[in-house]
Amino acid sequence: MRFLALLLLSASLLLTGCAWMGFGDDEETPETQGYTEKDFFNQIQKDMEAENWLSASQNLEALEAQFPFGDYAEQAQLELIYVYYKMQDHQAAIAAADRFIRLHPQHPNVDYAYYLKGLAYYSQNRGFFDNFLPRDETKRDPGDTARNSFAAFSELLNKFPESSYTPDARQRMIHLRNLLARQEIHVANYYFVRGAYLAAANRGRYVIENFQQSPAVPDGLAVMAQAYHLLGMQDLSNDAAQLLAANYPEYPALDENGQFRYRTDISGGERSWLSRISFGLYDNRKAPGYDTRHIYNPAYQGMTEEVEAP
Repeated sequence: MRFLALLLLSASLLLTGCAWMGFGDDEETPETQGYTEKDFFNQIQKDMEAENWLSASQNLEALEAQFPFGDYAEQAQLELIYVYYKMQDHQAAIAAADRFIRLHPQHPNVDYAYYLKGLAYYSQNRGFFDNFLPRDETKRDPGDTARNSFAAFSELLNKFPESSYTPDARQRMIHLRNLLARQEIHVANYYFVRGAYLAAANRGRYVIENFQQSPAVPDGLAVMAQAYHLLGMQDLSNDAAQLLAANYPEYPALDENGQFRYRTDISGGERSWLSRISFGLYDNRKAPGYDTRHIYNPAYQGMTEEVEAP
């Protein structure tokens, strides 16, 4: 009996202590309870000025949920895209941008939604450590994010050529185009190491056909000239070499007479056991590698790093 009394007393003290420390509350009253639409909007502006993105996103979501047809509903949807972007929640920003574009295709600021969608894909393409360590992003597979970013910016330029966001979008498209083209050349160089000359030629041709304004074009022609030569397809090789000499006479693989310097020391021959088990990653034979960015790819300027809120 005494033990039962002590047990009940302990339980009572424990519950009292939890309630005193706040653990016994069923649910805290939100600070925004009873807010009007104007109250929400004012608080959101304070959150954004303080760069308190989490609070801003929560209040924007609450504003839209409580006042879906209010005076600030459309503005809240637009600002939510920006807040998600600043939070680096790129998928949420893309989804919010798509939703805004679908619901408000004639909105006077819908171009901003297209722009932020492109920026979200663009930022998603960069790895976390890219902000701290210098890396050659062309040697990393850009995947679909770079292509999706290019497509979003392209849609912005096509639909809103006079938009204030168009100049920056165009510069980013140039960067993405060059990134995608250069990545194709890196893959072609890798195929040379593997002895996959037809695959290398196809990569070079893809650059010529799809990225004609890219600084990677001369390397694409050189890849085709070398790969077709190794395949014994000399007519195609000569065509590529002649185009290269006619358009880029200073290309390093051309001699003083404009003739292409073919590499013939990499075809055939027995591959080492290390080359075979590593699928060509480690090979004693030095394969040709074409990368003339330092000659044909000037530094791009005028591309802003920050984007302002709407």
